[in-house]
Amino acid sequence: MQLSRVSCRFGAVEVLQEISVSIARGEFVAVVGPSGCGKTTLLNLLSGYEQPTSGLVERRGQVRMVYQVDGLFPWMTVAENISLGVRDLPCAQERGTQVRDMIRLIELEGFEGHYPHQLSGGMRQRVELARALAGSSDILLMDEPFSSLDYLTRLRMRQELAHLLDKRPRTVVLVTHDIEEAAQLADRVIVLTGRPAQIRRELSIQTARPRALTHPEVVSATRVILTELGIEDGAGDGEGAR
Repeated sequence: MQLSRVSCRFGAVEVLQEISVSIARGEFVAVVGPSGCGKTTLLNLLSGYEQPTSGLVERRGQVRMVYQVDGLFPWMTVAENISLGVRDLPCAQERGTQVRDMIRLIELEGFEGHYPHQLSGGMRQRVELARALAGSSDILLMDEPFSSLDYLTRLRMRQELAHLLDKRPRTVVLVTHDIEEAAQLADRVIVLTGRPAQIRRELSIQTARPRALTHPEVVSATRVILTELGIEDGAGDGEGAR
């Protein structure tokens, strides 16, 4: 995927200004920035839901999205919701096999016939991830997918996501307010300025995924991002995140 000098405005409000970024196949990129700076707009441009005012957006492959509030259909069971992710497969037997494989992968065997209201928030989000990763999609766009969960569940969901992506690699773009989440999960973190958003800084994180929250490079990257956002004064910045 690539954005070339992309700007976007809604009426008189300029949201994004001259954004250029290239995302390699299989790369995990996190986008952070001040509240209201245009992170979700950037994600919508990548998905094709919004069109830029100027500039060019290029993407190749099928896109799936995961939102802040899970999009599970309440009248469908776990298995039925996940099956929507493989509905384009022509063979019914293959669809059934993939659904069973995804249920096994997210460790929800025995919950196939449960409805969303019978699941915890973390379980629902695992089903959402399974549906997004099922089938042959190439790109996963995630908009604050864990923000409604409590802190410990968010930590577990990060581990779940890293595990799922290890089994089913995708190109991922994650929009998040959680700086630790960005540093722990992403290969590269893009820090945006306030609106109209421009790229303030890009940080590459070299340590292979999955990473411990306490890994020195994760801690260093978190500190650098906070400094860029004006939350820390930059004392003790590590070289690993530069």
